[in-house]
Amino acid sequence: MNTNRIKHVGVFTSGGDSPGMNAALYAIAKAAEKNGIKLTGIKKGYEGLIDGDFTTLKSYDLQKLVHTGGTVLKTARSKRFMELEGRKKALQTLHTNHIDALIAIGGDGTFKGLLAFSEICDIPFIGIPGTIDNDISGTDYTLGFDSAVNTAIENIDKIRDTAESHNRIFIVEVMGKDSGYIAIHSGLTTGADAILIPESGKDFIYLLDKVKNYDSEDAFLVVVSEGDEIGAELLATKIKEINANVDLRITRLGHVQRGGNPSALDRMLGVRLGVAAIDVLLLGKKNVMAGVLNNQLHFTVFEEVVKQHQVNDELQELLELITN
Repeated sequence: MNTNRIKHVGVFTSGGDSPGMNAALYAIAKAAEKNGIKLTGIKKGYEGLIDGDFTTLKSYDLQKLVHTGGTVLKTARSKRFMELEGRKKALQTLHTNHIDALIAIGGDGTFKGLLAFSEICDIPFIGIPGTIDNDISGTDYTLGFDSAVNTAIENIDKIRDTAESHNRIFIVEVMGKDSGYIAIHSGLTTGADAILIPESGKDFIYLLDKVKNYDSEDAFLVVVSEGDEIGAELLATKIKEINANVDLRITRLGHVQRGGNPSALDRMLGVRLGVAAIDVLLLGKKNVMAGVLNNQLHFTVFEEVVKQHQVNDELQELLELITN
C-alpha cells in the first residue's frame, strides 16, 4: 500500500458504547491533523456508513470530551450491514466520499463486520478494541473495561455496607456478556465470598459448600457474571434450597457499568491506540487491530481478533484460591 494514498480517513464507533471511546477519537483526530489527513466521523456505526451520516471531526472539539463517557459519534448495531446488499451500499458510500481508509472502534461484532467487509472492499481497515467485556484477543485490556470494573467496585462496596448491616446474602450481577473478566476483577478486589463466571465449572460447587454452613452472622457477597450458565435468579433459588433460612437479595448493576467518566487507564489507552491507528495506516498495514500486550503496542490480524478471549490460568488459580 502506498501511504501517499491515505488522504481521507473515516472513523466510527460500533456496538456497545464504552468509556474511553471519546479519548480515542480525540487522539485519532490529533494524529490525522499532524499528518495532513482529512478525518470524517461516521455516526451510528455501520448504519451511518451505509447511509452516509457523516460529520467533520476536529481535535479542538474532541479535546473537551476526553473525560466523558459514551461516544460523541453515537453507536448502533446494524442488521442491514450483516447482509451483502448493506455492505455493497456502504462500499458505494465510501467511494462517493473518497474515503481511503476506515478506523473502527468496537468489539467482537465490529471486527467480524470488518472482516466480512474486506471481502468486497480493498481499502485498509484498522480496529481499536472498545468494549467493557474485555473479550477480545490481541490486547490485555479493551477500552472501557477498567472503567466498568471501577464502577462495579464502587457499587459492590456500597452493597457490602448494607449487607453487613442486615447480615444478608447479596447476589450482585455484573456485565461481561460471555466473559467473566468484570466479575473476576470486581469480585476479587471487593473481597467477595463467591464469584461465578462462564469460564469456570467449579465456582458453583464452591459456593454451595459455603452456603450450607452460612449462619447469618456476617454478610455474604456473591458476584456473578451475566453470562454465567446459572444466572442470578436460578442461583438464588439454589441457595434457598441449600439453606432456606437465609435473607437474600439480588442486585443487577446493568448498564451503569457502561457510563461515567473513563478511568485514567482507559483515557491513556484510548490516546495510545488512537495515535497508533493513524501511524499503522501510514505504514501501509491493513485489516489489523491495535492493542496493547505487556504494555507494548501490538497489532493483530482480524482473523485472530474474532476468537473469544479466555480467562488466563493465573486468574483461574486466583479465583480458586480466594473463593474456595
